[in-house]
Amino acid sequence: MTDQDAPQVPPLRVLWLIKGLGPGGAERLLVSFARLVGRDSLSVEVGYVRPDKTQLVAELASLGVTSRPLSGDGHHWIATLRKLLATGGFDVVHAHSPLLAGVVRLLVRTLPQKTRPKVATTEHNEWESYARRTRLLNAVTAPLDSHRWAVSRRVRASMWPWVGKGTEVLIQGIEFDRFDAAADARQRIRRELGIPHDAVVAVSVANLRRPKDYPNLLRATGVARLEIPNFTVLVLGQGPLKEEIEGLHAELGLGDSVRFLGFRSDVADILAASDIFVIASAYEGGPLSLIEAMRSGLPSVATDVGFVSDVIEPGVHGLIVPTRNHRELAKAFVTLCRDGDARAAMGRAARSVSGRFDIRETVERQMEVYRQLAGKASSLNTSRND
Repeated sequence: MTDQDAPQVPPLRVLWLIKGLGPGGAERLLVSFARLVGRDSLSVEVGYVRPDKTQLVAELASLGVTSRPLSGDGHHWIATLRKLLATGGFDVVHAHSPLLAGVVRLLVRTLPQKTRPKVATTEHNEWESYARRTRLLNAVTAPLDSHRWAVSRRVRASMWPWVGKGTEVLIQGIEFDRFDAAADARQRIRRELGIPHDAVVAVSVANLRRPKDYPNLLRATGVARLEIPNFTVLVLGQGPLKEEIEGLHAELGLGDSVRFLGFRSDVADILAASDIFVIASAYEGGPLSLIEAMRSGLPSVATDVGFVSDVIEPGVHGLIVPTRNHRELAKAFVTLCRDGDARAAMGRAARSVSGRFDIRETVERQMEVYRQLAGKASSLNTSRND
């Protein structure tokens, strides 16, 4: 029998559920996944709740992925989601939000048993960062999952014990090409932003939300600037706390030492123009921006959150400090600013280990589970969709 004569296995039908399609880490994972898996292996749609978070809709569409807003048609998003589940013919539903996970687990049980899709979920954040009601809903309904991932061991450890016990840790990866190609952008970006050539630049890539603890970063910058006057922090991100954080920035008199750049599509270029990567968060899951910074050859100063301690060896790839302690964060900044040789050595070491975090491995594992849940044997195609 020739390959042409072999029976054709239809692609898996998968529905991804996510809060919004803004430029966050979990959202970018969907884009990377869609870029790497051939359409003959996977037919995927995305359902999202936030109608104001649509930045990635067009990019997903260019990869053959339909994005469906679940709100805004005059019906409650839960009713819209239930209708989509009943008519979509999905093999698997994969939820990337704790609230959506809790709801879809229950909605699937209202469908006829023979048409019910299997439910997979990914926990992207430590449970302490969730609202109490969301945490309770997630915990009570979690046994209804067919498969569950956590993006770090710390995230799994934060779960209620009976939930964490059945959870697979799967550290997410990145697409290396984007960051390898940006290596020559340093001088161009510094000229564009008016950054002096002798400035030591730290960069934070995180939306302006409570768990990211920007007050910690701003206060640490103020302390560090007393000893390192040419220290500059670039902030890439947007979010609901913009006015509050900018108000604290003005109150502390930080001026141009902290610059808010908002959303940027050229994150790889900004990383190439920087000297240090910073995470000042109180809570994290698996901050992919850390892996991106390592691939860009940056040492990191990071609070001990998410998978930071799994990825960074202190003194080798960067420095790890306690959460909510701006003085320790400032001390780490000063240490790296004063020692350019140590910065360079840590950056080289970080890049050398970044190869462990290839998004293709994540894609292969998730596709393997999708096929198992759907009961379909099909070959994985991770070729690019050029």
